Amino acid sequence: AAICNGATSVLTASGANTYNWSHSLGSGSSKTVSPTGTTTYTVTGITSEGCSGTAAVSVTVNPLPTVTASASPAAICNGATSVLTASGANTYNWSHSLGSGSSKTVSPTGTTTYTVTGITSEGCSGTATVSVTVNPLPSVTASASPAAICNGATSVLTASGANTYSWNTGGNTASITVTPSSTTTYSVTGISTAGCSGTATVSVTVNPLPSVSASASPA
Repeated sequence: AAICNGATSVLTASGANTYNWSHSLGSGSSKTVSPTGTTTYTVTGITSEGCSGTAAVSVTVNPLPTVTASASPAAICNGATSVLTASGANTYNWSHSLGSGSSKTVSPTGTTTYTVTGITSEGCSGTATVSVTVNPLPSVTASASPAAICNGATSVLTASGANTYSWNTGGNTASITVTPSSTTTYSVTGISTAGCSGTATVSVTVNPLPSVSASASPA
């Protein structure tokens, strides 16, 4: 007697020999209907003697829920998480074995589209989809030229693989010049245009200056 929009209901009449239905359903004791809104149907039953009686039956049509889904954030760096949220129904079931609930935290390793089915208290369902874009981490590399110097000399450190860089020395360009007084390992963080970061390290070996001495003796 109550259906979700788009479903069907079977109307059945009894108590007479032949039957005629309203709403242009024609004759017969049973009719399958799929109304788009709550509808009352009337049936006239006629006996074999030609006597008639009427009855009415209503089919309640419950609307499908308008389910929406969102991701916050909708784009993440590989290894980060996003919170999926659904609304518009009473209960929710998610794809990708996420289970039930209006909110789910996910950490996909690649761009993924999730589907959620929302169900109303009347048992009617609707679906929505939401995508989480996964941006890769930059593959940051760093090199030193030269990689070994004499004490007091300089070396140029160069990073690549990202868009912006931040060195542990405080430098923020792709290349920096250093003059370490002893063998030192430097680190650099590179950030992509999507805001994802990766790190690399590079070492500069410092060789000591020789301790040279000189003496003079009488000729």
